[in-house]
Amino acid sequence: MSRILAIDYGERRIGLAISDPLGITAQGLPTIDTKKIKDFISHIIKIIDEREVIKVVVGMPKNMDGSVGFKGEAVEKFIRRITSRTKVEVVSWDERLTTVESLRSMREMGTKQKEKETVDRISATLILQNYLESLSQKAKIFPTDEIPE
Repeated sequence: MSRILAIDYGERRIGLAISDPLGITAQGLPTIDTKKIKDFISHIIKIIDEREVIKVVVGMPKNMDGSVGFKGEAVEKFIRRITSRTKVEVVSWDERLTTVESLRSMREMGTKQKEKETVDRISATLILQNYLESLSQKAKIFPTDEIPE
């Protein structure tokens, strides 16, 4: 089985996480610093190819009322850029409160909250783990091969 890649997109940093081959757990990957890696889209495409990724899940920042704001529009543009350069399926995933959850996890682990790369990596991991858990729940409700998205 192949892997799923999660992306927590930001103008300055991009958090990444990847699933295990069975699609059960998520593990963080090194954060991309967009100031240091100018062609970050090519960098992501390389990860997709090398890790045999079959799907990319991109965190979509939504307002608390569910609407897509300014940051969400930037993510939609990013998704279009990724989609135009790869054949894998790219989906957006509601990431509301993921950063808050990441910061809480860091506090519980005793990690310094000033390490923004860590926040982005944990956020991507949470996005992916939530997505994987939703797939697991759908499989329990719809035990056939056709699981609605």
